[in-house]
Amino acid sequence: MTEPRDSLNNDAFVLKLQVPPDSDTARLDRFVTERLPDTSRSFVQRLIEAGDVLVNGERPRSSQRLMVGDLVDVRVPRPEEPREITPAVVPIPIVYEDEDVMVFDKPPGLVVHPAPGHEHGTLVNILKWLRPEIITPGTERPGIVHRLDKDTSGLIVVAKTERARLSLLRQWQRRDVLKEYVALVLGTVKEDTGTIDAAISRDPHNRKRMAVVKEGRPARSHFRVRTRYTGYSLLDVTIETGRTHQIRVHCAFIKHPVAADDLYGGRVRDLPLTRQFLHARRLCFQLPGGQLIDVEAPLPDDLTSVLAVLDART
Repeated sequence: MTEPRDSLNNDAFVLKLQVPPDSDTARLDRFVTERLPDTSRSFVQRLIEAGDVLVNGERPRSSQRLMVGDLVDVRVPRPEEPREITPAVVPIPIVYEDEDVMVFDKPPGLVVHPAPGHEHGTLVNILKWLRPEIITPGTERPGIVHRLDKDTSGLIVVAKTERARLSLLRQWQRRDVLKEYVALVLGTVKEDTGTIDAAISRDPHNRKRMAVVKEGRPARSHFRVRTRYTGYSLLDVTIETGRTHQIRVHCAFIKHPVAADDLYGGRVRDLPLTRQFLHARRLCFQLPGGQLIDVEAPLPDDLTSVLAVLDART
């Protein structure tokens, strides 16, 4: 469970975790890393060394082995040095909005948050223009608890309030959110349905890529074949975890890389594709008040035109 700690004056929040019965009782640093979105193990290790992580009320070592039922408290500081965020006047479809959350249909080519080489024109910069009240000092990723790759289109949710941010963070950590994608992959996938359960980490041979690595972070994807074309398969993919490039890595791992995903071996020459065929089409989660929200985004025009080409060949 995630709870704010009043004495921290909003400069941190406390994440309360309990090792579940079905846990494989991993090392402490790995256990915490798996439950903090968009963090590295080195960052978690620094938290442990600083005394910001307690196990059953005691200060542990990063290498401590956890037991089922152990209680882990993690004090996560908010960023201290804010990046100056300039507004970007860029229209973007809003699929849903209320007082707590916004759900966008992100177009391809849009970076989610500022980073070296992408300081302007990101979703965060657009939020600065659309809803400047949710851009608070000390935050580079206001209300953003998940992300999509630059060239992946589709649904992304943003919290407008602190209660929504904590609620969404808790749901992502508990893997309670339904996240469904559409992917066109190379080759004919023989199985109608399947599960890819393979840990992911940085590729030791290419730092720009992720890869299936035995000692990586657990990752699980489920797929269902929607349509088989000559040389391609259209899949519905749901992910339990949200590792960097997860679907792209998992599809490449089963020898069916995402079409036009050059980084993972999905290069195509016979289709009008200028980016990987991957679209986040559905999100289902709870609003802070407990109501269930289920939103969908149709395939964008560049991807539907590719399917039209494939349909014409059959």
